Order: sequence, then C-alpha cells, then structure tokens
Amino acid sequence: MIYDERTLRHKQALDIAQKMLVAARTAPKGKGVDVVECAVVNGDEQEALACAMEALGEERGHKFFRRDAGCVRKSQCVVLVGTRTKLQGLNCGYCGFATCGEKPAEAPCEINAVDVGIALGAAVSRAQAYGVDTRIMFSAGQAAWKLGFLGEGVGQVYAIPVSISSKSPFFDRG
Repeated sequence: MIYDERTLRHKQALDIAQKMLVAARTAPKGKGVDVVECAVVNGDEQEALACAMEALGEERGHKFFRRDAGCVRKSQCVVLVGTRTKLQGLNCGYCGFATCGEKPAEAPCEINAVDVGIALGAAVSRAQAYGVDTRIMFSAGQAAWKLGFLGEGVGQVYAIPVSISSKSPFFDRG
C-alpha cells in the first residue's frame, strides 16, 4: 500500500494536536493545582471560530482578527488552551492587589495566567518537535472564549492553529 503524504496531513495534524494537549496538561502548574483546560477544534467548529474572529475584528476595529481568521482556515486544526480561575492564596500581589481577598472576581489571577503561558509553551514545543507550523493567537483565543469552546468559567483562552503545508500560513501574513 502507498500512503501519499497529502492524504495523511489532516490525520497527522490531529495526532500532533493531541500530543500538544498532553504537553499542555503535563506542564508544571502553580502550587501543583491544575486549572488548565484544553481542546482541539476542526471542521465546522473551526469555521465557526474563523467567523467569530471576523465578527470580533469588525466589532473592535482590529484588522488583524480578519487576517488571523484566514490563517485559522488554512490550518488543519486549532488547539485551545485556557484556565479556570482559582485563587492560589499566595497574596503575591502580581494581579495588582495586595491580597487574594482584595482581588475582584473579574481580575485574573496571575498565577493562573502563568500556568496558561507555560502550557502554551509546552504545547508549541511539542509541535515544533514534529516540524509543524503553529502560531499562538490571542485573536482566535478571544473568539473561542466568546463561543464558549472550553466551557463556562474558562478564561484567558489562547489558540494555536496547526498547519502542515509547504509554506507556513503564519509567515508573510501582510
């Protein structure tokens, strides 16, 4: 049997995205408390994500949302990483408030934000090991958050489109 690389791309991208989820899940977390949520979207949900990005870009006047939506459409799938808010009781002040008790509910916990950043780094390092093209996107994360793709109560969402092609859609984006 002969397996042409082009016919395997989508399956390979999904396999690598699943490995990216493993890396995000096992990345170190503040105080060892796991508040990270992650998933992979493709197909109809991926198109809904791109449409939501365009709508948000139009609403906010951010042209780069439309540009990034094109990149999402050119990708085989998109990895999502976000966090549930969980105060760590460290009273570190990194959120801008002296204690966790003074922090308003709508202000994100910085320890949770760092957890998302570490999980994102772990995920893209796994993708890099397989040679696939990725880009961490705030724009796609905002749209995924607005669509509720990671569930209720999950914020600070970022997205990582995964592309296997002869030229990265994330380079020379104009």
